[in-house]
Amino acid sequence: MRGLKDKVVIVTGGGGGIGHATCKRFGEEGAKVAVFDINGDTAEATAAAVRDAGGTAQAFTVDLTDHDAVKAAVADAEAKLGPIDVLVNNAGWDRFTPFVKSTPDYWDKIIAINLKSVLNMMHAVLPGMGERGGRIVTVASDAGRVGSSGESVYSACKGGLIALTKTLAREHSRQGITFNTVCPGLTETAMFGEFLEGAGNPDKLREAFRRAVPLGRIGQPDDLPGAICFLASEDAAFITGQTISVSGGLTMHG
Repeated sequence: MRGLKDKVVIVTGGGGGIGHATCKRFGEEGAKVAVFDINGDTAEATAAAVRDAGGTAQAFTVDLTDHDAVKAAVADAEAKLGPIDVLVNNAGWDRFTPFVKSTPDYWDKIIAINLKSVLNMMHAVLPGMGERGGRIVTVASDAGRVGSSGESVYSACKGGLIALTKTLAREHSRQGITFNTVCPGLTETAMFGEFLEGAGNPDKLREAFRRAVPLGRIGQPDDLPGAICFLASEDAAFITGQTISVSGGLTMHG
């Protein structure tokens, strides 16, 4: 893809399934990758995988829900790799919980990880990007487009990210910054496994989900980096404020 070589890219949640695959793809495209994750070991494992494949990457351990910690981590990444050109907001967490059985503490955790963390990251990188342009790609979820039983607060956060993306695309268009959202459907990640376990009867539910996908399978982490890297590249220079589902056709929007 055009324009990714030597770009400095932050990928949050880079130690997880989709994040790991995305970091590797950016490395293959010649970008310099800052792997942000609350788990330092998995962040370093991803950075090492990028380096082993001939790319450039460094790991940064950071609690994305802490505004000051995020600002410090972004400054550290810029000192080591250079000014941030691309931000991929990928980190997220969920657990199957019917709304009436959920608690305010649970709401706070879901909102902090899935929504506040993105606000913190945007707040930290936008002043610098405003001077030179940039790309921001946020990984939301089809749960934020069509809803998902047992994921009420998570769905609300992901819907909020879609609205946030559109709003910031309007606010910062004259600065040459594009904002787009990628919405995975059902994807084989550790979080998806936890979701199935929490719902009960995971094997039966997994097969039901598989049958519901028109392309006939559950998504894999490697299905996402193509769309993410495309939106971060010069090939998508005239695309902003858009939402793309990567779901095997499970959800289809005109």
